Amino acid sequence: MSGRRPMRRLADVLPEVAASLGIEGELRLSRQIAAWRRLVTELLPAAAGESELLAVQPPALVVSAASPIVAQELRLRSANLLEAFAATPDGIRLVELRIVGRPSHNV
Repeated sequence: MSGRRPMRRLADVLPEVAASLGIEGELRLSRQIAAWRRLVTELLPAAAGESELLAVQPPALVVSAASPIVAQELRLRSANLLEAFAATPDGIRLVELRIVGRPSHNV
């Protein structure tokens, strides 16, 4: 047999590769953005696709809202959303959900 290493799942090697390239922060943010999208879809289905995670700036999670009604729904559910975000693999416990407006694409 050749001296081949056993095969590993990409998800298992990706963190090592990202660290060796110095992009682990970008990888973490990408996973946090994906987690935010899933959380909004699960907890506020009517707002799915209407909010994006922009930054994690402790003590705040900064997200966009496509409209005032989406921003209001995010505010009303902020405690649940922050708790759910903290429970995700790359999530951290934060105390504030900061919501910023997003310009409309319908010009």
